[in-house]
Formats: sequence, structure tokens, C-alpha cells
Amino acid sequence: MIQNKSYDIAVIGGGSAGLASALKVRSAGLSVVIIERDSKLGGILNQCIHNGFGLNYFKEELTGPEYAKRFIDKVKNEDIEVLLNTTVLSISDNFKIKCMSNQGLININAKSVILATGCRERPAGAINLCGDRPSGIISAGSAQRIVNLQGKMIGKNIIVVGSGDIGLIMARRLRFEGANVLGVYEVLPYPSGLKRNIVQCLEDYNIPLYLSKTVVEVVGKNRVEGVYVAPVKKDFSFDLEKKEFIKCDTIILSIGLVPSNELALDFGITQNKITGGCEVDEYLQSSIPGIFSCGNSLHVHDIVDNVSREAERAGENSAKFVKELLNLKTKHKITFGKGLKYINPSFFYEEDGILTLNFRSSNIFKNADIVVKTQDKEIRRISKKVILPAEMENVILSKKDLTNDILVYIEEK
Repeated sequence: MIQNKSYDIAVIGGGSAGLASALKVRSAGLSVVIIERDSKLGGILNQCIHNGFGLNYFKEELTGPEYAKRFIDKVKNEDIEVLLNTTVLSISDNFKIKCMSNQGLININAKSVILATGCRERPAGAINLCGDRPSGIISAGSAQRIVNLQGKMIGKNIIVVGSGDIGLIMARRLRFEGANVLGVYEVLPYPSGLKRNIVQCLEDYNIPLYLSKTVVEVVGKNRVEGVYVAPVKKDFSFDLEKKEFIKCDTIILSIGLVPSNELALDFGITQNKITGGCEVDEYLQSSIPGIFSCGNSLHVHDIVDNVSREAERAGENSAKFVKELLNLKTKHKITFGKGLKYINPSFFYEEDGILTLNFRSSNIFKNADIVVKTQDKEIRRISKKVILPAEMENVILSKKDLTNDILVYIEEK
């Protein structure tokens, strides 16, 4: 069976970004559909049963499912169609979307598309994990799903490789369930997760964090029996003379997230080589006019509140595109220099209003300045006591005097 449907805007992904952007589109009076491959809305939030969500957006502390439910309830109260158990196969010219559901093929015609496809975890192959290949090696997100949604334990003596936020949260969660969490091993000289998670998930539960130290070999026949860990030198080579054996039965990998952007790549949308997301302008519009990107499919965020706000901007601007209200005149480039890992957006347009720049630092900086320049003119300098790679920074600029390309960098005092 083949169905044909038409909407003003199609939102691909029913997580926090997809929900927020669809609600914004509907508030503009346009028809919108959310396409979600899972059996329910909410995305990764459904398995995040810990609290700490919504402090900025709702001004109260919620669990992941509670945060998602706030948006899901709003979607149910609006005239927003939701297609669950539906996978997008392709996007073609003129925003024609081909989907497959458990009821057959669906062809969707839209006037604009919002990509809110989220992100995925890096696998063991991303760090060339050496040694045997026994069972007991699992990503932090998969561990979270098994423990929180399926009610099953994954091991007794556990180490965590990488200090990403999900790994930190799962270290605490597994300690709650009686597991012996032996430590978190981070190849970098600084943690990858938020400071609050280092404190609340590790320090408060006496779980050790080892910086510049990582797993260099896995040992085990059918199940993990242990690992060799070794210090990491400044050039990121391993000091194998100091390696030591740690007996364990489970390895959790928390080695980073990457945007899920296969659809955008297949459609020929320009990708940001650093983030893996789409390259966008200040309206969150990709290199193909009418296709917008937001949330973790654009770049990996540290808190969901920022995902929701960014997604609302994408929904608002997608609606403006359909109504032909976007002001796309003189376009300027935004680049970054010393101290930055990446910056979003990549372009802005000359007009009144404000420009918000989001970026991450490439290292830890203390008592440094964030500097914004246009040609040889400095237009903004912000002093910071500490700048951390794990925490996203932002700079808000007035656009009335921005008539040239922008360069952003960090200057140490």
C-alpha cells in the first residue's frame, strides 16, 4: 500500500528537537508532520530517568521522561500529525520525502524540511580498542536503555572508558544497582562531561576518574575478564611500560557522540567537517534553501534546554521560509581561530536584530578572553575565569554594525 500526504513542513525526528520545532511551526498557522522511526515520541529522553532536565526552559527540575511529556502533551493538543514506526528512506528535489512504515510506503510532499534526527554514539572501532572481542563491551547509551527501560543489569565489576556525560550518569546508576564501578578512564587531560556530572555522579559516590589514562588492551574469551590500562603521554602515545591489569567483567564506552546526518549527506547538503552536522546560516538553514537543522543532529549539545530553544528557532525560520519572509540578502562568513573547536552558525546576513554564536573551546582556558573581530576591528571581548570544552559557550551580538566577515578566537591573558 502506498500513501501520499502533503504538509507545509515535515519534521524528521520526534525527540526534543523535533517536538519543539513542530510546535513552533504549528503556532505559525502551518500544517506540520513529525516523522519518527521509534514506536513513541520523546527520543533519548525516554531512557534518561535521572533528574536535572528543564532547569533553564521550565525553571524546574524534571526527569527526561517528564521533560519529554511536557512537549508530547502539547503536540497532542495541537493539530500536528505524527507518524510513528516510520523511517525516512530519502529526501529528493522539491522536498519529496519517501518513508517506510509498518503500513507500507508513504510519499510526503512538503514545502520545507526540518532535520531533527539527533545523534549516535561512537563505537569501539572509533578508538581502535585492541585485544580480544568478548561479550561485555557496551556503549553507555545502550547500557542506559537496558538498565532503565528493560530492568536488566549488564555486569558486576565495571569500568567506564571515556568521561562523556552518559557514561558519568551510568556510572552512578550502576552504583545504585549494586555494581562495583572501578573507575572512569579518560584519554584526555581533562574530563569530557559537564562539571556538575563529575561532582554529582563520580565525586559524590567515590568513583575515581583517571585523566590521561585509558584502556590499551581487552582480555577475555567468552566474556570480558579484564583490561590493561596505561598512562597517555602528551603526544597521545601510550606509556606501555607502566600498564597495569584490572580485573572486570564489563566495559562501558562513553567516547563521544556524532550527529546522525546520513539523510543530509545523501541529499548533498554541505557538512561541517568538525561537528559532522550540517553547515548552517544564522536561520539554521542548510546549504540547500528550505532544509533546516537543529538539536543534536546539528551539533551535540550539553543540555536539552538548549536543544529545545534552538529547535524553536528552526521551526520559526522554516515557517518564515514557507511564507517567504526570510531576509536573505548580503551574506557573511563566520570563522574561528585559536582556542575554538568549532562554531555555529557558519554564515549570517546583514540586517537589524541579534546574532547568537555557539561554540566549544579546544582546551581548558583560565582567565582568558573570547574575542570577536571583523576584519581589523574588535567588536566584542568577553572575559571568562574558566572556559571548558565540555560546556558550550555563546556570544550574542547586535547586528546593526556587522557588515563584514567575523572571526572568533580565545586570547589568553
